[in-house]
Amino acid sequence: MVTRVPPPSAQPRSRMRILLASGAAALALAAGSIVPGMPLGAAPQQAQAADNGKTTLTVAVAQSVDSLSPFLAQRLMSTSVHRLMYDFLTNYDPKDNHTVPGLATKWEPSADKLTWTYTIRSNSKWSDGQQTTADDAAWTFNKMMTDEGAATANGSFVANFKKVTAPSPDKLVIELKQPQATMAALDVPIVPKHVWEKVGDFSKFNNDTKFPIVGNGPYILTDYKVDQYVKLKANKSFWRGAPKFDELVFKTYKDQDAAVAALRKGEVSFVAGAPALTPAQAASLKGDANIKVNEGPGRRFFALATNPGAQTKDGKKFGDGNKALLDQKVRQALFLSIDRKTIIDKVFQGHAVEGQGYIPPRFSDYFWQPSDSQSLSYDPDRAAKLLDQAGYKLKGDQRVGKDGKPLDLRILCHATDPNDKAIGKYLKEWWGKLGIGLKVDCRDDVSVPWYAGEYDLAFDGWSVNPDPDFVLGIHTCSALPAKAKESAATDNFICDKTYDELYKKQLAEYDPAKRADIVKQMESWMYDSGYMNIIAYPNAVEAYRTDQIKSITTMPEAAGNIYGQDGYWSWWSAVPAAADGKNGSAADSGGNSTGVVIGILVAVVVVAGGGFLLARRRRSTAEERE
Repeated sequence: MVTRVPPPSAQPRSRMRILLASGAAALALAAGSIVPGMPLGAAPQQAQAADNGKTTLTVAVAQSVDSLSPFLAQRLMSTSVHRLMYDFLTNYDPKDNHTVPGLATKWEPSADKLTWTYTIRSNSKWSDGQQTTADDAAWTFNKMMTDEGAATANGSFVANFKKVTAPSPDKLVIELKQPQATMAALDVPIVPKHVWEKVGDFSKFNNDTKFPIVGNGPYILTDYKVDQYVKLKANKSFWRGAPKFDELVFKTYKDQDAAVAALRKGEVSFVAGAPALTPAQAASLKGDANIKVNEGPGRRFFALATNPGAQTKDGKKFGDGNKALLDQKVRQALFLSIDRKTIIDKVFQGHAVEGQGYIPPRFSDYFWQPSDSQSLSYDPDRAAKLLDQAGYKLKGDQRVGKDGKPLDLRILCHATDPNDKAIGKYLKEWWGKLGIGLKVDCRDDVSVPWYAGEYDLAFDGWSVNPDPDFVLGIHTCSALPAKAKESAATDNFICDKTYDELYKKQLAEYDPAKRADIVKQMESWMYDSGYMNIIAYPNAVEAYRTDQIKSITTMPEAAGNIYGQDGYWSWWSAVPAAADGKNGSAADSGGNSTGVVIGILVAVVVVAGGGFLLARRRRSTAEERE
């Protein structure tokens, strides 16, 4: 999402790419190395390898895969897997997020910045042995430009593309309609043309019918069971160097207490949480031998979103969102009656920062805060006055509209996220004091009412990438669905001409400082509109076994996350506790990341099971986009 998260995530799935200025040329990879960490004594859980001699890293996750197709996937779990399966034109340095080469070794704009030429590396091959070429990249982008289904997840990146060609195997040329500041930040997985050109309906193909799946990333996906696991094997011919673990397994746990228990037993090596460990879970693990809790500023936000009136691109209304929320005064009154400090202290227990602007503070260039006069900080009295002005007067202990109906609202809640449930109780109490009724509707799968527009409010969250373009684009009119109740790039059906004009303006601005200023104007508009109330920026709180992993890379290096990175650095760099360290290091990656001294080596027999991947992508946690 992802993120969506941011994302998300966002996200988020938060991103922040270094934007290329005039005359930008290739960025050289920065040298560095992962510090291996001190040797650790053997532990009962420290199996050297499975019976077949392979080392396996198992990661416990709460989020399910929405689609294995990179053209459809929006959840952080899915997009993280795609970063392992497919190479992108560029990547982000794990140390400080600056842009580094990926499938493209360099990129250069024309004088007017309307034509971009990418040099495609010659040492990348698909896992079936065929050479990766510029033609694969051109085909990927052209398919997204011409097929609505293929543009579902990442269509915003190519909306401004005029023409994409591959004049030679190592040259990709992208012509633009107008300047586009994200040309070194195209977060689009490049797929093998010879495999994907056989696909019929991209809106329904989930890439889950034939294994192993052909890719050119650090890992090859070999098996998948819905809501159970994703299994990958190391790509020994990956151009940056093979991962040190032979296998990587993401194992799904809907019960995160069970996931924590599995970590404690050594059955899994890493727990990501849902989307982060709760304060109680983190506290319970801190005293355990051989377990380390990693915490750093997150790249996602936790928000309350309102339904502004679901609609299609051609303006057709659908859904049953409460019409009271069409009034800005009502939306702002709701947010004025949310005590964010209490939520940070009581729910997140200090493992989060109080929410303000749309972009998390981890990305300082884009972080925005409202002025004192603009702030919608906790003020129930002011909220009551706004409700009175909007025509919702108190009648007894209820707010009643001019039509005589009480103001009763619904909020979609992710059943797997304990934060949703806890905050829902506070909202019910706070809004109840204002005379507003609230039903907290917690579901395992919130996608059906969400895409149908059958909700009033929803707990929302995205992981944000170093370049914020994606999480900004999901609120544009062009992100709306083509047909009612269909999945689309939109987050909450927001469509406003002022916001759209600002979005176009920031996309065309190459000067980093000027672009950041426009992005902050967008955040200011979003804040005032009341459509999205950013409650918190949760920290990334995760845990791993120090007797099973020798070293692993965090992102950013100083204080960052391991799961859900803007890249594949963590899982690609992870070193088994008994490994000899001959495989690729951060020196190959373009990063100078020392990583975190931790540990891993576990072989897990994954429970098999059947199932099918729903064509409709489900929002099963608050963290959506990558």
